[in-house]
Amino acid sequence: MSKLRQTEDASQAPLELPPELRQVWLDPFLAWLEKERRYSAYTVRNYRHAFEGFYRWLVEAGMDAKPFDELTRREMRDFIIESQRRLERRTLHLHVSGLRSFFRYWVTRKRMLRNPLTGIPLPRMAKKLPVFLTESQMRTLLLAPQKLLENETIEPRTAWRDRLAMELLYGAGLRVSELCNLRYRDLDDRNQTARILGKGGKERLCPIGEVGAAVLVRWRREFAGSTSATRFVLGKPDGSPSTPREIQRMLKRYLALVDLPADITPHKLRHSYATHLLNAGADLRLVQELLGHTNLSTTQVYTHVSVARLQEIHRQAHPRG
Repeated sequence: MSKLRQTEDASQAPLELPPELRQVWLDPFLAWLEKERRYSAYTVRNYRHAFEGFYRWLVEAGMDAKPFDELTRREMRDFIIESQRRLERRTLHLHVSGLRSFFRYWVTRKRMLRNPLTGIPLPRMAKKLPVFLTESQMRTLLLAPQKLLENETIEPRTAWRDRLAMELLYGAGLRVSELCNLRYRDLDDRNQTARILGKGGKERLCPIGEVGAAVLVRWRREFAGSTSATRFVLGKPDGSPSTPREIQRMLKRYLALVDLPADITPHKLRHSYATHLLNAGADLRLVQELLGHTNLSTTQVYTHVSVARLQEIHRQAHPRG
């Protein structure tokens, strides 16, 4: 491996991997993630960033010429310890997960004999409960586009597009990437469902609900333009899909408008969806299926939110609370 291109401040410069390293090691791994594992573009990007960050550390440590197979447990522990100084723990866990997958990929293809990250412990992450909006807050947020429309401060097409986006994030529990990639061929109007291809190519059916379905009908009839099978539901006039960043910016405008916390993200609308289902008595495994979680433990975090909500209600309403 050769050195990084030198700049006045290499730590801030965009990383240029040596062409051989990228073509021989990184590109085949990323192509496998995208085409065979069906990972989203955002996950693939995060795994690429993880590898680039690791390679930068190798260069700074003077180990960029060392074969991956010869990296020792102590060196990998040093990498993790030093990474803690610049990365949050959740980000560190994601990066190490990406690197473990990278090494595992090449071990299975006999280019490496062992995974140098096997058995290396990571710092524990504090368990954070998902942030979510209350049902009342969600109603206020979902009606915000109509409020602007009534005041004639927004175009009708924009108002109905934004309303539809939020209805699908919350009403169907979609990830923002799933929302952006949703096409008309994925919709079943009669059953009011959407067929979603989620993480790892896992397919699931998501009920849209009566309100979401009504907003969708209005959108298709009056504003969508072409609704051919391959068109994106939230596509732009030129046919290209909306991007997660655009959805995030849209959401922030409405949060500010109705005075809700600015740190609410599209994914936290999905948290709200799951929490409200469980609060209303939905079965945990049903919620797991609706969210597309592979492991039940991923869904179980929402039960803690529900219990915390029940305890709060008990404290407020019960004479012994």
